[in-house]
Amino acid sequence: MSAPEEQKNVLLLPQTNQLLGLYSIIRSKDTHRSDFVFYSDRIIRLLVERGLDQLPVEKHTVTTPLNVDYEGVGFLGKICGVSIVRAGESMEQGLRDCCRSVRIGKILIQRDEETALPKLFYEKLPEDIADRYVFLLDPMLATGGSAILATDVLISRGVKQERILFLNLLTSPEGIRNYHAKFPNIKIITGGIDDKLDDKKRLVPGLGDFGDRYYCI
Repeated sequence: MSAPEEQKNVLLLPQTNQLLGLYSIIRSKDTHRSDFVFYSDRIIRLLVERGLDQLPVEKHTVTTPLNVDYEGVGFLGKICGVSIVRAGESMEQGLRDCCRSVRIGKILIQRDEETALPKLFYEKLPEDIADRYVFLLDPMLATGGSAILATDVLISRGVKQERILFLNLLTSPEGIRNYHAKFPNIKIITGGIDDKLDDKKRLVPGLGDFGDRYYCI
């Protein structure tokens, strides 16, 4: 995929030496769980802060302790996070670290054993979610099936595409295409775009199962 950072509504974190170093750690099969969690959390924080940069602001003047006016800005609107359980829950703390008392919703999607398609099993969302900007949280965007279903849930609750920001650590070209084919106005904020999916629909080069490495191994 050429020049992914220039694609409409795909925001790729700057590929600095620091970021590449963080990904080198979490991609390694030899990285222990404690280090995987620590360095993943650092990337998640960067993704959240990039997401916050996309929110609208208005001029807001404050007075400093020197009794001097400072012309700054204030955020417009309320936000909430919605994690796709369970791997997406790993990103909740990064959002809380940046936004005090932020509301968090959850959506549980699993593959139907008979159809092999994603199926909604559970949702718990803020009652006023239609009035909020929503950070949809899922570390990996592979085929996009779960993310599409989760986004359908948000839209059914009245959330506009323009108010959804989809944050993930890694994406695939296929996932981006599939997701934006249905939701072209939603910004995907990611730290990396992998080469492809393999025959088992895994990201390549990938980093393995994010949820297992973050919570279990």
